[in-house]
Amino acid sequence: MNRSPNEPRETSDRPGSRRDTVWIRWGTALGAAVLALVAACGGGGGDATSGTPATSTDAATGVATASGATVYTQGAIGGFGSVFVNGVRFDDSASQVFDDRQQRQDASVLRLGMQVEVESSAVDSATGMARALVIRHGSSLLGPVAAVNTSAGTFATLGQTVKVTGTTVFDDGLSGGLAALAVGQVVEVHGLADAATGVITATRVEGKGAATAYKLRGTVASLDTTAKTFAIGGAVIAYGTLPASSVPSTLVNGSVLRVQLQTAQSNGQWVATSLGVGGPRPVDKARGHVRGLITAFTSTHAFSLNGIAVDASGATFEDGTAGVVLGAFVEVKGTIVGNVLVATEVEVESRRQSEDSRRIELHGMITAVDAVANTFTVRNTRVSWAGTVNWKRGSAADLVVGRRIEVKGRLAADGTTVAATTIELGS
Repeated sequence: MNRSPNEPRETSDRPGSRRDTVWIRWGTALGAAVLALVAACGGGGGDATSGTPATSTDAATGVATASGATVYTQGAIGGFGSVFVNGVRFDDSASQVFDDRQQRQDASVLRLGMQVEVESSAVDSATGMARALVIRHGSSLLGPVAAVNTSAGTFATLGQTVKVTGTTVFDDGLSGGLAALAVGQVVEVHGLADAATGVITATRVEGKGAATAYKLRGTVASLDTTAKTFAIGGAVIAYGTLPASSVPSTLVNGSVLRVQLQTAQSNGQWVATSLGVGGPRPVDKARGHVRGLITAFTSTHAFSLNGIAVDASGATFEDGTAGVVLGAFVEVKGTIVGNVLVATEVEVESRRQSEDSRRIELHGMITAVDAVANTFTVRNTRVSWAGTVNWKRGSAADLVVGRRIEVKGRLAADGTTVAATTIELGS
């Protein structure tokens, strides 16, 4: 259901924030200027007739980026219809979606809780919307569960400790969350790694069948170029069987890599079958909006956020600087210059992370209804109307396949279902 251009926008990011309005207007102005520059200089390899965004591919990394992007956003998916990230609604109808191996995919693969990078047009100040040009997604790891600690809310896999919270989304096959995991089960984890503890806080966990290869993304430590080994968390990885030409020049302690692994260890080490650059790829000269963990820290004015260097020397600190520490969950807005996010605003989000992450908004067509369980499905997400619901333009009796619907709610206790608080039916 489309909003009127004059209707106040609602987002999961503290609606009505003056700072958010300023950022949107600033981004709109910047977008116009950058688009004019792109038009003057010529675009990339898109199809203007079909509406497919023009992209260019970095020769060194093979990563496709949108030629006309003016805003770069990084965060977890918090809703669909189109795609909601960091409180902004991105129209993904003509976007190009890539996984972390740079393989083109359909937008239908995107799920709640996935960590994504979005390159988009400027955000419209009236609607709080933008047009997504490129969406990239990639998980933190894919591997077998080695141990489950329900009392601590953690599980272990590939030498990593994964923390599950009340905002962690589980796929439908893992109803019940952490309690549904079993040792030996292969899972894929989307999340953020805390550099201070090495713990990955999961934003999404998916059960997988038998895997032909495992995957791990993280920060390199204990590099031994003679033995050709390094560590990511508690995993020791051997890369000696790889040809020298396939080892990135960026393989140094502190670099972020994406590693594909054999499914069996050798002498207690995981054997790498490929190494790739695993860090984010921010868009130069774009307006940046990133929410996540501080992954490296020099000072409150110089740190890294989700692997992106941040210069906060000229920033306003909404919550002060005391909470800006290694491992803190923060939100940063600014401009990206030479792969550095030059911050204008820094907010400490740790105390608001749980509340914000629970808010979910869905727009789309109903694809399934279960009147016995009081659930329906929209955008591959199961929604329950069993609780107290504010109904608009209809009731439960009007829930039928093919009906357009707008849902606002929270992640339910099972970790797989959205508990609706407001349901508005369309035509």
